Amino acid sequence: MFSKILIANRGEIAVRIIRACREMGIQTVAVYSEADKEALHTQMADEAVCIGPAKATDSYLNVQAVLSAAIVTKAEAIHPGFGFLSENSQFASMCEECNLVFIGPKSETIDAMGNKINARKLMIEANVPVIPGSEGVISSVEEALEIAESIGYPVMLKAAAGGGGKGIRKVLSAEELPQHFSSAQQEAKAAFSNDDMYIEKIIYPARHIEVQILGDKSGNVVHLGERDCSLQRNNQKVMEESPSVVISEAKRKKLGEAAVRAAKAVSYENAGTIEFLMDEHGDFFFMEMNTRIQVEHPVTEMVTGVDLVKKQVEVAAGEPLGLTQADIQFTGHAIECRINAENPAFHFAPSPGKINNLLLPSGGMGLRVDSAMYSGYSIPPYYDSMIAKVIVHGETRFDALMKMQRALGEIVTEGVVTNAEFQMDLISHPAVLAGDYDTAFLQETFLPNWVPEEE
Repeated sequence: MFSKILIANRGEIAVRIIRACREMGIQTVAVYSEADKEALHTQMADEAVCIGPAKATDSYLNVQAVLSAAIVTKAEAIHPGFGFLSENSQFASMCEECNLVFIGPKSETIDAMGNKINARKLMIEANVPVIPGSEGVISSVEEALEIAESIGYPVMLKAAAGGGGKGIRKVLSAEELPQHFSSAQQEAKAAFSNDDMYIEKIIYPARHIEVQILGDKSGNVVHLGERDCSLQRNNQKVMEESPSVVISEAKRKKLGEAAVRAAKAVSYENAGTIEFLMDEHGDFFFMEMNTRIQVEHPVTEMVTGVDLVKKQVEVAAGEPLGLTQADIQFTGHAIECRINAENPAFHFAPSPGKINNLLLPSGGMGLRVDSAMYSGYSIPPYYDSMIAKVIVHGETRFDALMKMQRALGEIVTEGVVTNAEFQMDLISHPAVLAGDYDTAFLQETFLPNWVPEEE
């Protein structure tokens, strides 16, 4: 087992990893930008190294600075968390070259699944159903028009190297396609230095269902059930739950088996997620694979009792998975709400600033808050607006929903505006209470009718 791990991240996920390492008796090294000098993860780690200015490209995305910090502090491994360098195959490869263990899949696997066109091909070969679309890179607008006509509108233009909602355009008709193709390519080029595009049939509205998998270096792979991530705004997840209310036991078995096939097809090691879309007929299709820990991993931990971060570390250290599929038992229901420093009443504008007084929910059974916030902390304006995740577990879905309502009602963040009230209204909506929602619900039904509470 490792004796020291560097965490190449910030915020709540850095704190989450540090806590797991402490419980495993592993020392930790935090890296931080100049803007994060007073951040909680820098105070909790055994050592902390400043790696550059506030801008992420000069610090958290600065590969040389991160690797130098690991070497100087004699860390043996690097945990990338999510975002930043977590799905950067070159970084994973450079870790290996520096005799550092990258806590994640092999660089070849990240490459294979990071390119969405290649991933589609691999999944077809593994007998995993994929969304109807192009078979390779679309070289021109004319080709895109021809493919779109054959599969039928609406379609989605996607960047082959995409992620985070960038390089994606919804196209409703042939008249719209040329302009969207050009703008999506430009965005993809700027974000990923790769303007390769492909096209897929839009399955909308749909249920966005993802399956958590774990694999070790000996080829053992298990799935840990599904998470329903259908409540989204602008392709960004807002609330997640497990299990999904629309998945039967028979369908759950098929989804899990498909996810395991997908992982084995690329000899997957460590934690990963296979994302599917399920249409109105209950048919599911592979969308993409995330080769990292997910923001919403705690809901899976709640229903399975498996600590995914600790498993990541163990697998990276060469230990066997220590779990068979029969060992994975699902209990109760879990829900996660993402708390962001943003103002929903003003088009979700970011709300950085100093937290003068902070109260996060606590008490009772089955409640967890992952956060890096504290009273007096100043939220910098340079990074993602998520400041906390509230996760609850109940014997039933109704128990979990009621517990979440209680928890959200306790949140106090004087000095900054958050989306806690918005989240409370969302999970209190009759459709959400009934589990009757899809990927269109939040954007097209809830938001147009949502009235923020007056101050």
